[in-house]
Amino acid sequence: MTTVRPAAAPAASADTTAGRLPSLTGLRFVAAFLVFGFHVHIEHIMAPGAVRTTMEWLFGQGAVGVSFFFVLSGFVLTWSARESDTATRFWRRRIAKIYPNHMATWLVALGVAVVTGAGAGLAIALPNLLLVQGWSPDIDVFFGLNTVSWSLACEAFFYALFPLLFAGLRRLPGRTLWPAATIALAAIWAVPLVAQLLPAEHRYWAIWIFPLARTPEFIAGMVLARIVREGRWPRLGVWPATALAVTAYVTSRWLPDDYRLVAGTAIPLALLVAAVGAADAAGRPTPWRSRRMIWLGEVSFAFYLVHQLALRLIIKVTGVEHSALAAVGITVGALALAVLGSWLLYRYVELPGMRLLRPKSPTPPETGVRHSTPTPAR
Repeated sequence: MTTVRPAAAPAASADTTAGRLPSLTGLRFVAAFLVFGFHVHIEHIMAPGAVRTTMEWLFGQGAVGVSFFFVLSGFVLTWSARESDTATRFWRRRIAKIYPNHMATWLVALGVAVVTGAGAGLAIALPNLLLVQGWSPDIDVFFGLNTVSWSLACEAFFYALFPLLFAGLRRLPGRTLWPAATIALAAIWAVPLVAQLLPAEHRYWAIWIFPLARTPEFIAGMVLARIVREGRWPRLGVWPATALAVTAYVTSRWLPDDYRLVAGTAIPLALLVAAVGAADAAGRPTPWRSRRMIWLGEVSFAFYLVHQLALRLIIKVTGVEHSALAAVGITVGALALAVLGSWLLYRYVELPGMRLLRPKSPTPPETGVRHSTPTPAR
């Protein structure tokens, strides 16, 4: 059986002795909130005007949070890999983490489709249930039911590959880590280039949805985790990395669509993940490690899975294109409903599901970013 073993690590601070990276936990909710704002924007809750234009500037690129979460996934799974782990035990823990929430929201979305008459045939429902919808270029399949769950099809593919990828990563000499990270990040830019060979109608799927195309982000996170753990991270602090990521977030809107989707922001977001992870590893304070931010980060996976369902419910009742004041009120109401729903899902589905399904072990549950699961966007 393949064994998942961690790379050698420098001495950790007291805060990160068990591998915890609290700031990355807190930062997860920031990324999830950008995804929420993106969906508020594209649903056109606000009528055309100054407020809607402001929303476009603030959240028009919010979906790029998907890259943050995919890089984050590779980073924290590598950071928290166990000495005696096996592939089977690793896969069981990941299933225990993501599948109870996915199953619960799949059932809710299926019920909504039945009640509203939208319908969801077996050709849509089954791939979504099995988390293979991302392999289909049919938009009705990969965005079927709970739209945002397409990203879990990518995650499932990453998890399937992780033991093999990690075994290869462990064999890399330290001097090759930065070249390996550079290759992974360059591959992200190669994806839209290769996609030009496809018919125009399939490029969005090939760049944004196709699990194989998103794998370089995951691999980049894995390599960066080893770079940080082995003390090879340069003096790029949290705030310079944040400024770089914000700049890319704002300016990427002017890139051609095929490059704006992922490539324009992936590298700065990858550097942000590594810089924040390095700060946590060194015990340096950041704005994202407060108790409140960590709690929001812990429920962010549930928040991601319920937020669009909450938005659709609110919009079904209120309609769209409201005045600025009404739209802000509707948005706040949708956010409150999503946070409440995410707490309920986390408390009564996610935590019990992990206790029931994950393998029993005398060792503590995996740490790193607490139960980290990336939560991308449509």
